[in-house]
Amino acid sequence: MAVKILIVTGDAAESLEVLYPYQRLREEGYEVHIAAPQVKKLRFVVHDFEDGFDTYTEKPGYTWPADLAFTDVVTEDYAALVVPGGRAPEYLRNDPEVRRILAAFAQADKPIAQICHGPLITAAAGGLAGRRVTAYPALELDMKAAGADFEDSETVVDGTLVSARAWPDHSRWMREFLTVLRGKAPRGLT
Repeated sequence: MAVKILIVTGDAAESLEVLYPYQRLREEGYEVHIAAPQVKKLRFVVHDFEDGFDTYTEKPGYTWPADLAFTDVVTEDYAALVVPGGRAPEYLRNDPEVRRILAAFAQADKPIAQICHGPLITAAAGGLAGRRVTAYPALELDMKAAGADFEDSETVVDGTLVSARAWPDHSRWMREFLTVLRGKAPRGLT
């Protein structure tokens, strides 16, 4: 029986930040489920960096079905959690169910991979106090307000918490997360 990994996301999540870990973790032999506010086809976005813009641009991205609703997540069934970025975390952090999920993973010291704006959810759940993290650089003040020590670097590993700035950091982010994950939950084992 394969080890299960949970991704929490919603509409306007960054396409690459959902689908890259989804596919990479499946490639490693993990069973991956996507949870959202409700079971439906999610609409992701593409954030890109273009000359002449002060910040990233946003375009329509891929669609993908959610496997289960946040209210149906049994955290004990999952070995690890992935928290993608995009705009989704801006509203998801207000959902008490997603905060319940994040808090359970943090309290159980299960591996959490967060990227870009994803740490906004972890912060809302109280999971960043005293932790070293990175995030999209514009979130430095938010991370510090949540009690985290912010580092503007490609990937930061603090125990079981692995964070990255944005999708250009995917390779190192997933490499570091898989190292943590393999130590806590080897693939194919429950």
